Amino acid sequence: MSVFDWHRHFSPLLQHLDSIGYQDWSHQLVTQLEHKFEDNPHGDIPRWLTAYQSLPDIAGATGRLDQPTVALESPSPLTAEQQAQLEQGLRGLMPWRKGPFEFFGTHIDTEWRSDWKWDRVAPHLADLQGRTILDVGCGSGYHCWRMAGAGAQRVVGIDPGLLFLFQFLSVKRYLGDVPVDLVPIRMEDLPGKLELFDTTFSMGVLYHRRSPLDHLLELKGTLRRGGELVLETLVVDGPEGYSLMPEDRYGQMRNVWFLPSCPTLLRWLDRTGFRNARVVDVSETTTEEQRRTDWMRFNSLADFLDPDDPGKTIEGYPGPKRATLIAEKP
Repeated sequence: MSVFDWHRHFSPLLQHLDSIGYQDWSHQLVTQLEHKFEDNPHGDIPRWLTAYQSLPDIAGATGRLDQPTVALESPSPLTAEQQAQLEQGLRGLMPWRKGPFEFFGTHIDTEWRSDWKWDRVAPHLADLQGRTILDVGCGSGYHCWRMAGAGAQRVVGIDPGLLFLFQFLSVKRYLGDVPVDLVPIRMEDLPGKLELFDTTFSMGVLYHRRSPLDHLLELKGTLRRGGELVLETLVVDGPEGYSLMPEDRYGQMRNVWFLPSCPTLLRWLDRTGFRNARVVDVSETTTEEQRRTDWMRFNSLADFLDPDDPGKTIEGYPGPKRATLIAEKP
């Protein structure tokens, strides 16, 4: 069994950080990655690495990153053997939760239609052309690729899930030296006050944090002066000051802490020092947007809702509603 060569995958990002004067973060990342892959490796890494390494080499591959489906294309059709090898490797990286993706004609119908979220967010963003972007809780990196497709100069996604990393690398291996990286760390593993990014996205993270105000302050610290925060999270209806804290689970998720009303969320952003905060979208999450597929065969949203009243979770709380807010760092 080959050992995962994390140095090869992350050295371009580390070298970039060194070149722009962020050596402290670069050195900290090296220590964190050593711990992740050498001192305390996840037991499934060999299985995921085998699946990743089994993907066929395809010369001249290109990516289409500015369309709803992040697609890899080849100048010539794949052989039957390559197609079979490709699907077997990709299925070895199941479940696929965020997408959709297409690998040379093999369509991955992910649990989430993440393109729908992007379509709700994108019209309200500052022009991403030439921007340096952080995507917090990026999953397998679908939105990172869409950010690159929108012209970002460099995108860094962070998510501690190592399966997500191998799914991300399965795309990146065909795109060559693209300035898009996924680092398997948590938000709290970042240095304080990085002040590196023009835009920081936090989508689907805030309600997992026991201290939402601390999360907002951490996000603020990643941004340059004048930088833009894009925040998407579960919300509930209610006045300013109202927030739902589930007794135990919400939609079968244990790690859900605070679901604020939109006025409360705007107050949180104001109190943590953001300016010009505004709600740009509020949408109910439907079983068309999040569902079980052939590429994600576990329970999904339909299993987490009250069968007699799909407007409520199985625990009796209001069904999932998500708001997107945009704010700036002064």
